[in-house]
Amino acid sequence: MTKDFITIILADDDEDDRLFFTDAFDELKINTRVSTYNDGVELMDYLNDINSILPNILFLDINMPKKNGVECLLEIKKNERFNDIAIAIYSTSSSEEHVEETFINGANIYIKKPNDFQTLKKILADVVALNWQYHTSGLNKDNFLLRM
Repeated sequence: MTKDFITIILADDDEDDRLFFTDAFDELKINTRVSTYNDGVELMDYLNDINSILPNILFLDINMPKKNGVECLLEIKKNERFNDIAIAIYSTSSSEEHVEETFINGANIYIKKPNDFQTLKKILADVVALNWQYHTSGLNKDNFLLRM
């Protein structure tokens, strides 16, 4: 059976950000299945369930209660079961420290949350359309931070 959709997960504690994210995918003409989680603990409980459907792309907010995005990233990178998940850091912060830390710890791309809905749709369409194998094979800081 061939999967004809892209599975996407967003972990973000901001309800408005989760709503904009899902609305953006609803408007895009890309066949996706989007799930959202309120914090890192909720996300990791789902991912660690052996029956869970793993996402193709995981969007992780950095600043979340209970377990932040960096803690989730580190936990994910320690588990071989998650090796095929592309991890996009999705944050309001674009501090050099956050970019550096997530790059070093194995995230695939860093996205600063846009301020408007049209830009969000463009970014999400671009991220889903990326050839992740090519994008991550020559990963360097210049192509890690997605700039719009």
